[in-house]
Amino acid sequence: MQAKRMDPTANEGVSAFSGLKYFRALMEGSIARSAMLELFDINIEAAEPGLVVLTAIPTAEHYNPLGFVHGGYAAVLLDTCMAAAIVTSLEPGLSPVTLEYKINFTRPMSADTGVVRGEGKTLHVGRQMAIGEGRLLDAKGRLLAHGTTTCHVVREGVS
Repeated sequence: MQAKRMDPTANEGVSAFSGLKYFRALMEGSIARSAMLELFDINIEAAEPGLVVLTAIPTAEHYNPLGFVHGGYAAVLLDTCMAAAIVTSLEPGLSPVTLEYKINFTRPMSADTGVVRGEGKTLHVGRQMAIGEGRLLDAKGRLLAHGTTTCHVVREGVS
């Protein structure tokens, strides 16, 4: 069953799920994918407490003027898998808001790279702050980029 596309301005039904249940529902296709997942064609492959694995395929549309995939593409994938791993550790109604992240690029990506695997893991989840790490790997298991993030944990609807 193909899920409908989520309204990018809505957070439809996310509050009703634990983070883990939300990502598992995304994997099953029983809830709509967010506009960001659609835009970058990101697929959730695994979701466990404190761990999310995603895949995406870089294309020439993601190139910078130098002929490589823009670093922002890797940043999107890493921010997504790291924050998603944190989400899987949160109770319903809580969300991580990225405060900062650091990325190290180890290998350039191109349209020939093929499937990129993003692995996000939690390092610490507290009442107000969470820390995660992520790795991007090519199909041969070579490290493309890695990073860490610090997120503020907020109750949804509170700004």
